[in-house]
Amino acid sequence: MTQAPSAPKTGRRQHDREILALALPAFGALVAEPLFLMVDSAVVGHLGTPQLAGLAIAAALLTTAVSVFVFLAYATTAAVARRVGAGDLASAIRQGMDGIWLALILGAGVIAIVLPGAPWLVGIFGASDTAAPYAITYLRISSLGIPAMLVVLAATGVLRGLQDTRTPLYVAIGGFTANAGLNVGLVYGAGLGIAGSAWGTVIAQIGMAAVYLVVVVRGARRHGASLRPDLAGIRASAQAGAPLLVRTLSLRAVLMIATAVAARLGDAEVAANQIILSLWSLLAFALDAIAIAGQAIIGRYLGANDAKGAREACRRMVEWGVAAGVLFGVLVMVSRPLFIQMFTTDQVVQDALLPALLVVAVIQPVSGIVFVLDGVLMGAGDGPYLAWAMLATLAVFTPVALLVPKFGGGLTALWWAMALMMVVRLVTLWLRARSGRWIVTGATR
Repeated sequence: MTQAPSAPKTGRRQHDREILALALPAFGALVAEPLFLMVDSAVVGHLGTPQLAGLAIAAALLTTAVSVFVFLAYATTAAVARRVGAGDLASAIRQGMDGIWLALILGAGVIAIVLPGAPWLVGIFGASDTAAPYAITYLRISSLGIPAMLVVLAATGVLRGLQDTRTPLYVAIGGFTANAGLNVGLVYGAGLGIAGSAWGTVIAQIGMAAVYLVVVVRGARRHGASLRPDLAGIRASAQAGAPLLVRTLSLRAVLMIATAVAARLGDAEVAANQIILSLWSLLAFALDAIAIAGQAIIGRYLGANDAKGAREACRRMVEWGVAAGVLFGVLVMVSRPLFIQMFTTDQVVQDALLPALLVVAVIQPVSGIVFVLDGVLMGAGDGPYLAWAMLATLAVFTPVALLVPKFGGGLTALWWAMALMMVVRLVTLWLRARSGRWIVTGATR
């Protein structure tokens, strides 16, 4: 009798160990990625204001180009994890190679657009005559590293599907270190200016992709998986990723609309909104680490035909999401005055920040559940539902956000609109999770 309650506790401890083992390294890798841009900004910033302005414009374009294809990591993780759960490692790595080949194809397509179109793309952002040449130079050179970055996304998905998030962490740390050294050496040592910063980043990105390819190729040879491109497999990877592309574009549209609305509210609101978005991104990295663990774990359980294990893992990760969200919410609420002082001394901006940050704190528990369920459904390969759910969320958010300038409320009202967006996402994802329709077992969905 006394030992009866230990079984659920043992199961929870097992899930906790799995989540921690995958989420902690994933968080480190996620945080390391934006450090690339921070290093570039720090180095280029000492060259002059026009150079830094050019970098900012080019970086915004490059970040968008790469983030749009994040489905290469998400879809590959789910597909590989299923096959790992089914015990077919050769097929898992073969699936991963299809994702890598797709990344190379997409990367080549992006280069074909960006190289000749760089002046036009920079012009869309309204770059000044002094900043535009630097933006064009940085954009054209850095575009050569986009195939490598997309390979990194796909290969990261392969390793996550294989339940390995440590290797991506080590590669990210190595890439960041190499990028920092190359930037300083090429910008100042070789006197290449902003072009040196771009070349340093490209070399670091290619190095990261090469390391990933070595790891994946070794795994393929060990398990007898083919490395040749398979058109059917590449097409299947593209089809699996298409709904996630729609989801990502819809999510980015939400952020773009929020920024546009903030711009209509005034300069102080735009500045305050940018500060909030930087905090929002940091919190998102932490929550996304749990979601990444969810992708890998759920995919493996479903591939092993363990529907019960998948449900239990989902339930435990939701509990993690709630706990993390409550913790982050309390931290944001308590640290608001200190956080504001770190970023600005402008009293008008501070006045806009203080109540808006309270909204950010309040919605963190909701965000925790949303991120986790997003990861669970991605791990289940439930991309089409995620696409439709995000489109519905965008349809609700857009009119509400656009009415903010008309009815007043300033930045705080805008972030209440963002809170509504997260609540809509919560409802759509929760209904799907409760329905159980995402639970499709087997090596393929």
